[in-house]
Amino acid sequence: MTTTQTTDIEPIVETAATASHAWAATAPAERAVVLSAIADALDAEEGTLVPLADAETHLGRTRLSGELRRTTFQLRFLAQTVRRAAFYDVRIDRADETWPPGPRPELRRYRTAIGPVLVFAASNFPFAFSVAGGDTASAWAAGCPVTVKAHPGHPRLSRHTARTVSRAIAEVGAPAGLFSLIEGEQAGVQALRHPRIRAAAFTGSITGGLTLARIAAERPEPIPFYGELGSINPVVVTPGAARARIEEIALGYVASLTQGAGQFCTNPGLLFVPADSPLAERVAELLHEVAAAPMLNQRIADAYLAVAHKLATRSGMQKLCWPQDPASLAPRLLHTTLEVFRADQEAMAEECFGPLGVVVSYDNLTEVTAGIVALPGQLTTTVHAEEDEARSNPILALLADALTDRSGRVIWGGWPTGVAVTHAMHHGGPFPATTTPAGTSVGTAALERFLRPVAYQSWPQHLLPPPLRDDNPWGIPQHRDDS
Repeated sequence: MTTTQTTDIEPIVETAATASHAWAATAPAERAVVLSAIADALDAEEGTLVPLADAETHLGRTRLSGELRRTTFQLRFLAQTVRRAAFYDVRIDRADETWPPGPRPELRRYRTAIGPVLVFAASNFPFAFSVAGGDTASAWAAGCPVTVKAHPGHPRLSRHTARTVSRAIAEVGAPAGLFSLIEGEQAGVQALRHPRIRAAAFTGSITGGLTLARIAAERPEPIPFYGELGSINPVVVTPGAARARIEEIALGYVASLTQGAGQFCTNPGLLFVPADSPLAERVAELLHEVAAAPMLNQRIADAYLAVAHKLATRSGMQKLCWPQDPASLAPRLLHTTLEVFRADQEAMAEECFGPLGVVVSYDNLTEVTAGIVALPGQLTTTVHAEEDEARSNPILALLADALTDRSGRVIWGGWPTGVAVTHAMHHGGPFPATTTPAGTSVGTAALERFLRPVAYQSWPQHLLPPPLRDDNPWGIPQHRDDS
């Protein structure tokens, strides 16, 4: 991959800053047109983009075609959200001399774009979390220009995507500086330190994310850093579910664990099962039938093998599914008891990016709840239980509280690797799943990360932003308190 010269960062970010006010002031309908145009341009380039992505990531053209469609759907879905314009959250209070405990001035509050955003592209979703992925699209929707730091795992795809996006932006007459691509680690760090950058988003490793988060926090003017870092996404199977649906659960777990060679941030790496259930053995049988799949790059493959080996050598670990060839990228399954797990929980809760599962057998569901509470923050947690257990077993209510405390998305009877692009999705969670638990990187709420509130007190109408005016030229939803 080429490297953006550090001397080029200044003009790139300054151009984004120059575009910032014009883009934030663009009417919602016009902004939506730009998002839709970018989606159309990416769809038109599918015949070039997908083969490029496959050559650089080994994810397969079927998977990548679906991911590209998800990416363009995301852009159009956010365009619809922009047109509705509810995200401005306009609140208008009229002046009131009788307001307790004292007279109230006229106040008009809304949310506006935070300013230029820096996005660090991810490796495992070369469309959906990369150059024109969710972070970029939601920042555009919020009214922010975006500088993307390309991921070194797919450089040719990144450049072609960037050219496609830039061409679409130019053709619809959007402000110059709305988008730019930079390459190289030092270029990314310099951009993150640039005083004109007002927020940053990242998807990747805990080590890399925390390094960047520190840089963002230690700037003379610290900025929000939205990092998605690591998660093992525990799944709890109750005794009733293990008795009633062993085959269904085993098949579902194996499919979720091995999807995309296990290279999903929502990969269910931890499975709690009753000690008297043959579920673990059935999962192992099914995993033996799953062939090794190529991983994104050699660095990720080496890390998968290293972490898997380290976990396998912990005291009390049993190999239920393990290839004879130590260099094989085939799926792996380990087994231990809840007692051993809790005694060594910090080590056993380490994320392994790849198709490795750890089964923890338990005798008492109450003790599982205590183990969940002690876990680090997660993107997701899942429970498989029967309806009659939900009604009759009070421990499930305690388990639900524990799952909610430790994760951003709590799943009943499903699997975590499907992350729908929708209004109610929350793709985030307590640290270290993310650096900012209140934010999501998927769904329409994602754009809220790149907004900030501003209140105008007693300003003349003609100087107010359009969303706050009484004539409401953009047709923005307004909450008024005229009492």
